[in-house]
Amino acid sequence: MTKPKNGTILKEVPVQEAIGLRLAHDLTQIIPGQFKGRLFKKGHVIEETDISKLLDIGKEHIYIMELGEGELHEDDAAKRMAVALQSEGLKLSEPHEGKVAVKSALDVPAIAEIDPAIVHAINDLGEIALATLRTHAVVMPGGQLAATRVIPLVVPESKVQAVEELISSYRAQHEGQSPLRLKPLRKFRIGLLTTGGEVFSGRIEDKFGPAVRRIVEALGSEVMEQRFAPDERHIIVKEIHYLLHQSYDMIVVTGGMSVDPDDRTPAAIAESGAEIVSYGTPMLPGSMLLMGYLNGVPIMGLPGCVMHDPYTSFNVLLPRILAGDIITREDIVSMGYGGLNSC
Repeated sequence: MTKPKNGTILKEVPVQEAIGLRLAHDLTQIIPGQFKGRLFKKGHVIEETDISKLLDIGKEHIYIMELGEGELHEDDAAKRMAVALQSEGLKLSEPHEGKVAVKSALDVPAIAEIDPAIVHAINDLGEIALATLRTHAVVMPGGQLAATRVIPLVVPESKVQAVEELISSYRAQHEGQSPLRLKPLRKFRIGLLTTGGEVFSGRIEDKFGPAVRRIVEALGSEVMEQRFAPDERHIIVKEIHYLLHQSYDMIVVTGGMSVDPDDRTPAAIAESGAEIVSYGTPMLPGSMLLMGYLNGVPIMGLPGCVMHDPYTSFNVLLPRILAGDIITREDIVSMGYGGLNSC
């Protein structure tokens, strides 16, 4: 008989004598290369047919637990923390090995909105953990954005109460909002303009259109129309205005974004009347991306890397735009930290 925490008593019982007793914690089975998961759940009543399974995973003894006053089992503590964090659009998994997953309950993609200061404060308490995605990360329907975890088998209830108080205080200061929430993406109708004489003339096959469609459709939006223009500034401006008059939610211009003499796209976007937030982002790949607004409509100039690199500055900014965020110069500047990807 042991006391791992204050008044908690763990009684060690040989498995052959455990029939009819309840497990104190989950038991995991690992079959290399095939399976890793819960074999028995906390609270499971041991039956005679379970004995061989327990021996197969190397358990000749099991713990039967009696909690002391003011203590919580890992599963109960993890669940209480997750419940405190829950907000509209979130759902919780059942506790498993001291963990509870926080997932999207939305039927559309969303971006995560997470207050890192609260995450740091919770993890600073010790013996408990809150792991999350970064703010603005895309969360697909049913996807996970956070998990609560308790490190020891038993934790003082005061630790969980401290978490609940931190979250309650945050909610009081932020109109009831949780520090962990989702912002759903809207379905945008997008107008696409591809520039470049080599594509306009049919000399080479367009690769931008399929790439842009794949990216936007994965987030629930749609390219409604694709048009083509040669490397002539006045024609590019004319096509941009055409797309604007179709009342699309967003305009994307591809090609001609470098500093070569024949690349006229950035100047044409500016000439169209767009307010340029930034031409260039401190991220690789995707440093030549242009972000702006034309009569309040987001307009982006995409560099060539979007055609072949799996993750660029376009993948970073597009979900935020679809969620209704207005991209600022400060947002662009902040992309440099963590903005180096394979290139």
